[in-house]
Amino acid sequence: MNEFMKAAIEEARNGFNHNHGGPFGAVIVRDGVPIANAHNEVLKTNDPTAHAEILAIRRASAFLGNYDLSDCEIYSTSEPCPMCFSAIHWSRLKKLHLGTTRDDVATIGFDDSLIYDILSGKAQVVQMEIVNVDRDSCLALLKEWDAKPDKVLY
Repeated sequence: MNEFMKAAIEEARNGFNHNHGGPFGAVIVRDGVPIANAHNEVLKTNDPTAHAEILAIRRASAFLGNYDLSDCEIYSTSEPCPMCFSAIHWSRLKKLHLGTTRDDVATIGFDDSLIYDILSGKAQVVQMEIVNVDRDSCLALLKEWDAKPDKVLY
């Protein structure tokens, strides 16, 4: 068994044994050394974004003092949900190692298929109403930032 995936599995087991959240763990590795690990803490923190991958990214970024993790890899016990996949993308992690698939976790109640369907245009958002408000003011904000001479793209 891969040592980093083994550590992610141990993280996940620790989390669900303490009722912190679902059975998910993640480890971020840089140059063959683990620099951050986490498990799902949604129930522990009452934070729906406290997924293992998100927490591991936050810890790795804090450890390195940088949001750019392009010289790191992440080991996740399951295929990341759309939120976590987006965070992995935005943090520029160079490689994702995953254990189970989205279909595997759907069988135990963690089904993200509606989100994937909405993102691909196969379904409509029904859980919430989406209202476009003050677009012109928000566009002005974007233009203001775009004109900023010392802006940093990430």
